[in-house]
Amino acid sequence: MRIVSLLPAATDIVAELGLSADLVGRTHECDWPPRDVAGVPVVTSAEFSSDSLTSREISAAVGGAAHSGSSLYTLDIEALGALAPDVVLTQDLCDVCAVSYEGVSRAVRVLDSGPRILSLEPRTLDDVLDCLVTVGELLGVRERAEQRRAELLARLGTVRRLTAGRARPRVVAIEWLDPLWPAGHWVPEQIDAAGGEPLLASPGEHTGPMTWDALRDARPDVLLLLPCGFPPERTLRERELLTSLPGWNALPAVRAGDVWVLDGPAYFNRPGPRVVRGAEVLAQVLHGVRAGEVVTGTEAFPLG
Repeated sequence: MRIVSLLPAATDIVAELGLSADLVGRTHECDWPPRDVAGVPVVTSAEFSSDSLTSREISAAVGGAAHSGSSLYTLDIEALGALAPDVVLTQDLCDVCAVSYEGVSRAVRVLDSGPRILSLEPRTLDDVLDCLVTVGELLGVRERAEQRRAELLARLGTVRRLTAGRARPRVVAIEWLDPLWPAGHWVPEQIDAAGGEPLLASPGEHTGPMTWDALRDARPDVLLLLPCGFPPERTLRERELLTSLPGWNALPAVRAGDVWVLDGPAYFNRPGPRVVRGAEVLAQVLHGVRAGEVVTGTEAFPLG
């Protein structure tokens, strides 16, 4: 089967199911697993280089606070057609962060091959893991997908067991720095599973921008910085967007040294199987509890 993935999380799912060899096309942001995707043709490009723009400028470029403007992705329809895919995996959750289902449908209508389109729209942890089975069934490996989902659920269960009964710190997770934006969807559940009390966002919620006063008034014990699409080193480059705010040093999380920079794209922003690793990372961040492999300095480190 010839698979084109237009969503990094879907590429993660394909790899989780052991079908990376069937990938014939991907986005320019599909980067996991590195060895498996390196040689797969890219069929998207970025509208602009985010490396040269600040968070505020990126937000303005894609439609501002509404987060509903133009996509960051451009789809190469000619390249997509040349690949003659049997299946195209896409999404309808965020028109900014990936090629939308509507855009893919328009593109596919002009192709001769008539591939099957599957749109993934997870909002909660259960939804994310259910996507494994949805994709697995379409790709003919449902039994394998159900097994992988069971294994991931068992790992989440271990995280919950290891953090049960401990004092639950009050946690705010930030998925954009300017404007400030709390992380919703599955992230509050990751925090809850790891023994924290999520603030300013509910499970499954598609959040919006918030004021600095809202964050300051929440008085979190722990602050998690995991901007959407930013690797940790990029987050560090923009740290002054937060540290220069009035009252920053008075936040309980800052006073306690519990402001953490996390690898958002790997474990929190994308609705793929690695969100379970995200919960394991948070168990160590919040409670010093090891669930799975030891957390490395590239996965999480204090802002300092």
